[in-house]
Amino acid sequence: MPSVNPKRVLLAAPRGYCAGVDRAVIAVEKALEIHGAPIYVRKEIVHNKYVVETLSARGAIFVGDTDDVPEGARVVFSAHGVSPAVRDAAASRSLVTIDATCPLVTKVHKEAVRFAGANQTILLIGHEGHEEVEGTAGEAPAHTIVVNSPDEAEAVVVTDPENVVWLSQTTLSVDETMETVRRLRARFPKLQDPPSDDICYATQNRQVAVKKLAPECDLVIVVGSANSSNSVRLVEVALQSGASAAHRIDRAAELSDAWFEGVTTVGLSSGASVPEILVRDVLNALAERGYGDVEEVRTATEDLMFSLPHEIRADMKARDAEQRGSG
Repeated sequence: MPSVNPKRVLLAAPRGYCAGVDRAVIAVEKALEIHGAPIYVRKEIVHNKYVVETLSARGAIFVGDTDDVPEGARVVFSAHGVSPAVRDAAASRSLVTIDATCPLVTKVHKEAVRFAGANQTILLIGHEGHEEVEGTAGEAPAHTIVVNSPDEAEAVVVTDPENVVWLSQTTLSVDETMETVRRLRARFPKLQDPPSDDICYATQNRQVAVKKLAPECDLVIVVGSANSSNSVRLVEVALQSGASAAHRIDRAAELSDAWFEGVTTVGLSSGASVPEILVRDVLNALAERGYGDVEEVRTATEDLMFSLPHEIRADMKARDAEQRGSG
């Protein structure tokens, strides 16, 4: 009898682009289409090398801050959001802004403003230096303390332990965040929860899918960039959930033959800022290594869509009206 090839791939679903990333990328594409190059983008529109390179080739110019944008030019704010100070800086340079902040991040910003208005101390669980954390903390800097990890929860000092609330970055590990909250609550029993979960649906869904397939995997591959918080978390979740090994790559060319020694089952997922074309490239590379049997492991179906930023919708409407007038 012919031997059966035991090599297989368990493909996580959901994976890849979330609604907020899709909206932000399309916003830059539409801005280029309507206004032509260059379109400036503050920071990376989303944390993915391929996306940034692709948009750069089309005429997007990615800058570190609004000071790097010529006065009066058009600039897109990334999906991670910005602080009021950044908006003010853009206004002072007469920049035409397009706000591609993910609506789920905007929700956290509004919560921060509300809690600060009630004079509460906000314990913001997240990674200091990440654009999203800078933007959220910037809404209420005098009221916000960033807590980077469960261990940091043990050392937080607040002025009024009776008047404390927690918020979180949207792209964190659900389990680690809950452990941080547990430790904070042990120290501050009156700690108030946010009105709704801050960790976004897409981050949670991708983690749940990886948790389900990881115990069966000798190796889990996560497609995503090094500065993508949710992609890095997927590697951690895979290892914590029973995968023998897990690696993050930006693209298929980064796969190492050494990783596949004795590997029968490979798990594959991608972060929320990763286009599907990169996953397909990895599947092709795995097939070349004998892993041609692909089984999808689906734990949720996503159908959420966000409308484009209002500035883009207004520009599209004006363009369409102009085309009808000249037609």
